[in-house]
Amino acid sequence: MDKVFPDAKAALADVPDGSTILAGGFGLCGIPENCIAALRALEKKRLVFVSNNCGVDDFGLGILLGNKQIAKMISSYVGENKEFERQYLSGELEVELTPQGTLAERLRAGGAGIPAFYTPTGVGTVISEGGLPLRYGEGGKVVKESEKKETRTFDGREYVLERAITGDYAIVKAWKADRFGNLVYRKTAANFNPMMATAAKITIAEVEEIVEVGSIDPDHVHTPGIYVHRVVLGKHEKRVERRMTRKAN
Repeated sequence: MDKVFPDAKAALADVPDGSTILAGGFGLCGIPENCIAALRALEKKRLVFVSNNCGVDDFGLGILLGNKQIAKMISSYVGENKEFERQYLSGELEVELTPQGTLAERLRAGGAGIPAFYTPTGVGTVISEGGLPLRYGEGGKVVKESEKKETRTFDGREYVLERAITGDYAIVKAWKADRFGNLVYRKTAANFNPMMATAAKITIAEVEEIVEVGSIDPDHVHTPGIYVHRVVLGKHEKRVERRMTRKAN
């Protein structure tokens, strides 16, 4: 079974407008940059993205945001993108902010077939009590806000119920794949990719190297090929999100 596609555009050609897409990466580390560029070229619209963040203004998911292709983001961190801030505050973009660990667990639960779970994270805050602005309108007025979530006490401690996340498509970045789609990630570039790969109806993996089936030691496989539907060989810029310089004394 050969799941290799000629390029990212071919692998994503059937994505309909309005799809929910899970996008791996943390900052600009381990992002599926070829798939993101392909979605921009294909001009897919009204997309809902689930991703830790939204890249920067001119790279990563930021290029889709700048092209007005994203209708909603479910994220945990959005502080590196000025266009994101502008669209959110102007009412052009709906944003659901989720604690980072909760976001990871919501995705893991979605891949495991668990519809919801209880967590202590966010109890007593707008995360559980509701009122978090999801969308703004004219004049900075909040026109949509988060609802109050169910809470429950276990062993004397309060927990909030969080729903799992699944997607129509997942675009993930791995280091190596075989033609069946068994994936190997490299170091911190794994980040959100493994759980997202399991939580979508169709998973597209872009990789730096494709090898023959049997070439990867089974003990080294991070995501089994059963979860992966399409594989693309990509060229990766691997841009650094922010460079820090130290002044000499």
